[in-house]
Amino acid sequence: MRLPELNPPVRLLMGPGPSNPDPRVLRALTSPILGHLDPAFLALMNEVQDDLRQVFQTKNQHTLLLSATGTSGVETMMVNLLEPGDEVIICSSGFFGQRMIEQATRTGANVRAVEVPFGEVITGALVEEELKKKPAKVVGFVHAETSTGALQPAAEIAAVARQYGALVVMDCVTSLGGLPVKIDEWGIDAASSCSQKCLGSIPGMAPATFSPRAIEAIKNRKSKVPSLYWDLNMLFNYWDGARGFHHTMSSTLVYAVREALRIVLEEGLEARWERHAKASQAFEAGLKAMELSIFTKGPVLPVIKVVNIPEGVDDLPLRKRLLEMDVEIAGGFGPLAGKTWRIGIMGTNATAKSVIALLGALEQVLAEQGYYRERGAAVAAAAEVYKG
Repeated sequence: MRLPELNPPVRLLMGPGPSNPDPRVLRALTSPILGHLDPAFLALMNEVQDDLRQVFQTKNQHTLLLSATGTSGVETMMVNLLEPGDEVIICSSGFFGQRMIEQATRTGANVRAVEVPFGEVITGALVEEELKKKPAKVVGFVHAETSTGALQPAAEIAAVARQYGALVVMDCVTSLGGLPVKIDEWGIDAASSCSQKCLGSIPGMAPATFSPRAIEAIKNRKSKVPSLYWDLNMLFNYWDGARGFHHTMSSTLVYAVREALRIVLEEGLEARWERHAKASQAFEAGLKAMELSIFTKGPVLPVIKVVNIPEGVDDLPLRKRLLEMDVEIAGGFGPLAGKTWRIGIMGTNATAKSVIALLGALEQVLAEQGYYRERGAAVAAAAEVYKG
């Protein structure tokens, strides 16, 4: 029996990722495939590195794309920088902070967690308190905690960590391309992101960058990096060195990221950050009009909103109904499951058109569940922000 022709539905992707890619990115995916050692492809890799440095706001030579999703970037940082017995402090205020703790623990390092309740932020003072007890080789944190919508004070945490001689590791999976990420200015030693959120490409690649301090620490390891696939010594031999074979990189995925980066830089980083901030403001105005509240206690991310589900509203049927309308949002993680929605306003969807479409759909499905609100109020509130 033959399979039917592939015909996936066209969704408005307003969850925490992926977001809808620009049509130019989709067109790039149809370009002819090149071998991973073809001189034409190696030249494209150089172009991608140059553009990534601009987006990361860094001069780091050791900047690259990893052939996997955002989780792989954090894994790569941990397995390269940490060895058994190393002291590491991980800041955790949500699901992805907890995952970073797990990734660090699996290296055999001695992990000390600085934790606050979901939705709150970790201050530099809390990190300093832990460093005063005992130094650490690495301090790691999640810049934009996707599970709670909280924005962590990256520059503050990094300044404290460097004051005590620690390497600074940052997960910027949800922030890169949507809000300021300033690797060199903040003093970040290793950072990794993903391709499918604010950068506006498709899933499957993880941009990452490493400072000279981080590279020196990797070169001075006492033991081999425990993962061959994520060994940066071997990866950079492919990206920057003798171009020796490491793995078969997908030229198609690199094309997609290259085009997404071109779009980001054509728009300009500051203009892009401002566009995401405006979309955030408009969406929050719509939430307020529907009397919906945000879960996050600390500074709220412009690109992810974690929204409290109002009493009497059933989460799964509501999200299923939205999917019937070809609109996707996500439910909460861990202790927030069934209590919150995670809504992304990222990349091509950080626009008046997408925000208003989402708010209109939310108004309808909430009304269907008997959550009485003035229909059209949310859309009108968001439109007013864009008028102003």
